[in-house]
Amino acid sequence: MAGCAALGAGFATDCNARGGGRKPNIIFILADDMGIGDVGCYGQKLIETPNIDRLAQDGMRFTHHYSGSTVSAPSRCALLTGKDMGHAWIRGNAGTAAGFDCSLPDSELTVAEVLKAQGYATACVGKWGLGGPQTQGSPQNQGFDYFFGYLSQGAAHNYYPEYLFENDDKVYLNGEVYSHFLIMEKGLDFMKQNIDKPLFMYFAITPPHADLDYPDISYYDGKFTETPWINNPKNGSRGYKSNPKPRATYASMVSEIDRNVGMVIDLLEKEGVLDNSIVIFSSDNGVHNVGGHDPEYFDSNGPFRGWKRDLYEGGIRTPFVVRWPGTIKPGSETDVVTTFWDFLPTVCEITRSTVPEGIQGISYLPVLKGKKMKRHHEIIYYEFYEKDGKQSIMTRDGWKLVRLNMDFPGSIIEELYRIDEDEAEEHDLAAQFPDKVKELREMAAAYRTDSEIFRWKNKTKK
Repeated sequence: MAGCAALGAGFATDCNARGGGRKPNIIFILADDMGIGDVGCYGQKLIETPNIDRLAQDGMRFTHHYSGSTVSAPSRCALLTGKDMGHAWIRGNAGTAAGFDCSLPDSELTVAEVLKAQGYATACVGKWGLGGPQTQGSPQNQGFDYFFGYLSQGAAHNYYPEYLFENDDKVYLNGEVYSHFLIMEKGLDFMKQNIDKPLFMYFAITPPHADLDYPDISYYDGKFTETPWINNPKNGSRGYKSNPKPRATYASMVSEIDRNVGMVIDLLEKEGVLDNSIVIFSSDNGVHNVGGHDPEYFDSNGPFRGWKRDLYEGGIRTPFVVRWPGTIKPGSETDVVTTFWDFLPTVCEITRSTVPEGIQGISYLPVLKGKKMKRHHEIIYYEFYEKDGKQSIMTRDGWKLVRLNMDFPGSIIEELYRIDEDEAEEHDLAAQFPDKVKELREMAAAYRTDSEIFRWKNKTKK
């Protein structure tokens, strides 16, 4: 064990059954549109999540962790590049004429590229959303050795697709395969095949995003009162399929995610590398409220206001649980404010890689070790390019300004909250503190950088 001690506290678990001195595996399991209140260790009472709860018991639960954005593509961009919504290349879900999402350019450095340079085997399975096949933004051009799943976000709404992508090639399924099961199988296979290398495994899985669709809802069938949800234009269907039992289906999808966490843990344990693995669970943004899901029934957003596409806490506060034996004290909890854009610098510190310039992330490795942070986020900034445009800025001392109707300069609404005293954002203080509103408005304008792609529409009438 002397060799381990020489490596320092950050690598206390590097000596394992497969040889001393190896860098830890990093496994990031990212659910899609799952609310912070959907997990038992964050208060869920109706849906069972024993594996995620056990992850928290064995590791650390974060209570003030913020997603990259309030929708998928920019949130994943922030996670992989260490940049917030005032500086990220991708700040919205905009697509291209080819049917794929905006492409992350070569100039952006991702977590996968950092880890690949350190000898990691890198893979992403599930939903990508950062560029189509054979573009600068394809997973292979952003540091991933292997990809399987949906390159396009729009295609990921359908759990029985005609095809999925394996790297840049289509694998035809002809609508006969429940995609999520195959995605998990491919990810676990990659881990088995590369278990003798340090692994960066990014499970960007698609449940419980709508469609609400799961092959077997028998466990939850009959446990909830149900109101069938019918796909029609009047209810804002967005093309999602009808569902006669949306509550049982949603609960089944959340429990499937929990089962997946257990599958990953079991594989790592079977292969003898669990004690040298960092396992992270989170969701890309707040809970959705489409396709028949009623987030209020399950209290999916917990104590917070709003959900996906909102810049209130319910749209951006996410579950975040980390297990790392020998470094994280089991059953610990932190209220330190952390974010998706902190993942890159944290990984850099863990692997002793150079931190890229121009990022806004701050390493939370000290938190994982039970130590105090030397730096903290002075600002948490978001901008959002749907629903008439939204912007928010939160300061370290607890003030938060939410700005609505950003696409209409003459009709902007401003709301002011004290998040440290009012996490539910029930009390708008804008009328009481106009000077603070002005201060935060000017701070937001000075903080952000202009984007080549994402800009307010500057319409004249609301």
